[in-house]
Amino acid sequence: MEKQSKLDRWLLVSVAGLVIMGLMAIYSATNGSGDTSLFYRQLAWAFLGVIALAFVCYNDVGIVRDNAYIFYAIGLLLLVAVLIFGKKIAGQTSWMKIGFFSFQPSEVVKMATILALARFLSDDNIDISSIPHLLIALAIALFPMMLIMLQPDMGTMLTILPFVATMLIMAGFDIYILMLITFPLILMIAGFFNFYLIFVLALLLVMILLFQHKKLQLHQLFVMGPGLAASLFMNRFANEILKPHQIKRIQTFIDPMSDPRGAGYNALQAKIAISSGGFWGKGFLAGTQTQLRFIPAQWTDFIFCVIAEELGFIGASLLILLYLILILRLIGTIFSITNKFVQLTLGGFISLMFIHVVINVGMTIGLVPVIGVPLPFVSYGGSSLVGNMIMVGLALNFFRNKRSLGYHGGLVTR
Repeated sequence: MEKQSKLDRWLLVSVAGLVIMGLMAIYSATNGSGDTSLFYRQLAWAFLGVIALAFVCYNDVGIVRDNAYIFYAIGLLLLVAVLIFGKKIAGQTSWMKIGFFSFQPSEVVKMATILALARFLSDDNIDISSIPHLLIALAIALFPMMLIMLQPDMGTMLTILPFVATMLIMAGFDIYILMLITFPLILMIAGFFNFYLIFVLALLLVMILLFQHKKLQLHQLFVMGPGLAASLFMNRFANEILKPHQIKRIQTFIDPMSDPRGAGYNALQAKIAISSGGFWGKGFLAGTQTQLRFIPAQWTDFIFCVIAEELGFIGASLLILLYLILILRLIGTIFSITNKFVQLTLGGFISLMFIHVVINVGMTIGLVPVIGVPLPFVSYGGSSLVGNMIMVGLALNFFRNKRSLGYHGGLVTR
C-alpha cells in the first residue's frame, strides 16, 4: 500500500487564521447592535465546515471525480429550486430556507461547476481545441451562469468567468484565442462606464494583438470591430439596458461624491474606516466606524473595513499574507502532482478565491464597483464558508495522496 503524506500544515494554518480573523471581525461588527447571534451562527457554520473538511480530506479522492457530474446536476437543481421557492433579499432571489437555517445555492454550485469542468477536461479523449468539446466545456459553465443571472446576481456570475478561463488554459486551450473571445466582452462591459475607458482598453487590445503577430490580421479586425461597436452601443443606451440601481453603482464608482448619502455612502464610509485605522489600528472592539454602525452589512461585503479599522495596516497585511500563503500552497500542490483532474480542480479553486479577494478588497478601497462579493473564509455566510472548507479539504486530500496521484512524475491514476 502506497504511503500517504502528512497534512499540509501551512495550508491548515492559513485557513485557520482566516476563519479566526473572520469570527473576530463578525463579533466586532455585530457587537455595537447588541445582537451577536450572527457570530454564534457563523461559529456553528465554522464547526460544520471543519467537519466537512475532515470528511472530504479522509475519504477516497476517487469518489469526488467519479461523482462530479452528479454534484453538478444537484447544484443545477438547487439553482432552479431557489428561483421557485427562494427567499427574496435586496431584490435577489438567491437564498433558500430549510428549517432554521438559510443557504445560498450559488456558492455551492461554483464548487460543483469546478469539479464538473475538471472532470470533463481531464478526460483523455477530450481535445479542447476541438470546437464540439470546447462548446461542451463552455456549456458546463453557461448553465449555472444563466440560472444565477435569473436571480439576478451579477456579482456571483462574474466570479465564475475567471476560473472557467483559467481551467480552459490549463487544459491546453490557446490563450490567444481566449483573448480574442474575451476582449470584445470586456469592451462591451467597459461601455457601461465611459468613453475614455473604452479607448484605453481598445488601445491595450491592439498592443497585445500586435505583440502576438507584429501586425494586425484580418480576423483580429473582425473581432475588434464588433467589440468596439457593442461598447459604444452600451455607452449610448446604458440607461435603457441597466436597472436604476445598477446605473447608480457605476456612477458612484466613478464619483462616490455624486451621491454621498445614497449609492455612494458605503464606498465613502469604507474608505473612512480603512484610512482611520492607521498603522496599528484602533484596537479590537474600538473602531468608531464599526461600533457606531456607519457601514451597512459590515459583517458581509464590507468586513475588510472592520479588520483594517480595528487592526490597522498590520492586521490587513496579515489577512492578505494568509491568503498569499494559502494560494502559494495550493499552487505548490498543483506543481507536485501530475494528475490532470487534481491540477484543474485546484486551478479553478485558486482563481475563484483570488477573484473574490481582489473584488472584495478592491470595492472597499474604491478600485472596483460595489457588486456584493464575500471575502472567502472571513465574511459572514455559511454557504460560502462550508463550500470553501470543502475545497480546502479536497486540496488536503490531494496533498495526502500525492504519491498515488502522480507525485513528481510518478504513476498517474485517474
